Amino acid sequence: MRALIAVTILVVAIAAFLAWRAQPHSEPVGPASTYSAPLAATPSAPPSTIVVAVQGKVTHPGLVRLPSGSRVADAIAAAGGALPGVDLSYVNSARKLTDGELIVIGETPPPGVAAAGDPTGGGKVDLNSASLTELETLPGIGPALAQRIIDYRTQHNGFRSVDELRQVSGIGDAKFASVKDLVTV
Repeated sequence: MRALIAVTILVVAIAAFLAWRAQPHSEPVGPASTYSAPLAATPSAPPSTIVVAVQGKVTHPGLVRLPSGSRVADAIAAAGGALPGVDLSYVNSARKLTDGELIVIGETPPPGVAAAGDPTGGGKVDLNSASLTELETLPGIGPALAQRIIDYRTQHNGFRSVDELRQVSGIGDAKFASVKDLVTV
């Protein structure tokens, strides 16, 4: 009987350890490297990992490393998941992440800071500096249209007014009306 109890305790301990190890954990990010590339170096490919900050009502808030192309759901999982009772219905868990991004879960971030469910965070997307990913957060703006906005910005040395967005091919009156209050120059 004692042997059976000892084996049972051992099996439960091993199972608990394996379950604990299988959970994603946040990983501290060390200081920036002091390595500088040679002057003749060619531009490198995008990093294979990104670092995002996950804050708010998650088990382990902090910085997490994720593979490039990860989504908000991956960042939440890497931070140990949302705390019990946190409403994630307004979090766009399918949105792709970019390096250096802040994800706020279950709290209202200060103005100008992006929340996971509100890419504009109450602030506006700057047409003259927004990345392709940031432009795609706007309603009705997909990858192709976001690229046309960037191309127009490059060809014309930036936007001088929000109304100039109408000059981009594919942005008609209805689309302009849906994004004009979400952008700035």
